[in-house]
Amino acid sequence: MTLEAILPPERTLFDVPGGSKKRVLEFFSTFIAQNTPSLDSQEVFSRLIGRERLGSTGIGNGVAIPHARNPHCKTPISGFLKLSEPIDFDAIDGEPVDLIFVLLVPEEADDTHLALLGQVAGVMSDAETRQRLRSATSQRELYECLQEAIRQSDGPSSPSG
Repeated sequence: MTLEAILPPERTLFDVPGGSKKRVLEFFSTFIAQNTPSLDSQEVFSRLIGRERLGSTGIGNGVAIPHARNPHCKTPISGFLKLSEPIDFDAIDGEPVDLIFVLLVPEEADDTHLALLGQVAGVMSDAETRQRLRSATSQRELYECLQEAIRQSDGPSSPSG
């Protein structure tokens, strides 16, 4: 299971209005439920917010990776949002967030969940990738940039430490 496989172009969203963490997570929950009949927007939202209450998923450098388990998720589902304006996400470095990678996984997907989260973190930890994503001027460019970064990070895996 790779990020490339679970992030279709239509779930790469460009210039999403921000406002607040809550508003962005509500927006994504509604969006994903409209595109995935088995998912309920309220449930997706409450699970994402519930995860945020445990600690912000803002990992620093303007990036957040909100994620949650969902019993109605058959396979992992992801979405990527580039916000029109950075928002406060209670990130660990205190910086506002404008790049958000959302991940929903089945209730029982332990190893897959962790592997995908690790992959996202790896892709988003590259400063050049973040810069290219921020300078994308269209949804298509944003998607291509992200897919290229994911493919590059899928190369020979380095030992984690």
